[in-house]
Amino acid sequence: MLKRVFDILVSLCGLCCLSPFLLLIGLLVGIRDGCPIFFKQKRIGRYGSTFFLWKFRTMVDSKIQDTQLATTNDERITLTGRILRKYKIDEFPQLWNVLKGDMSLVGYRPEIPYYVAKYTPEQKKLLQYKPGIVDPATLYFKDENNLLNTSQNVEHDYIHKILPIKLKLSLDYAQRATFRSDLKCILETIFKLLLSTLNKCLP
Repeated sequence: MLKRVFDILVSLCGLCCLSPFLLLIGLLVGIRDGCPIFFKQKRIGRYGSTFFLWKFRTMVDSKIQDTQLATTNDERITLTGRILRKYKIDEFPQLWNVLKGDMSLVGYRPEIPYYVAKYTPEQKKLLQYKPGIVDPATLYFKDENNLLNTSQNVEHDYIHKILPIKLKLSLDYAQRATFRSDLKCILETIFKLLLSTLNKCLP
């Protein structure tokens, strides 16, 4: 109950405070790359329910539904999209998913049905919990797209090398998560994001 109240308050405050910035980003995407401004994709949430996850559109073809994989060198990524992805700004619309109750601020990253169908019985235990924007696995694989840049088979390496580790880290955390640990995860994410942004801005 406390977690849900916290999710509502933070997501609502975030959307209200960031609304001028989000409007500016939306206009930039619309002017530079055209419509649609947002990208939505079907994801699997708690208990196997489906919902649409929202992001600012960063790729030329926003209708691709069978994969979510894109390396940093992907030719489909627009110039505006590269900037939004670099600073994780494209993820901000997911505050709406949190406010609606599809997601939580802290939780495993929800996958598309294609990948969830490949989960083992042990990995499917994760679906007992609500997905989120960030958790320890997200922090661990914060440069996931860069890791896949050198892959000869992106799909294979994601499914067999990255996804199992992500799911284990997420499940381990979900089974012992508390409000205090969630708060710590959020603060750590903000700190690392600010530090990463500062490093990228410095010459």
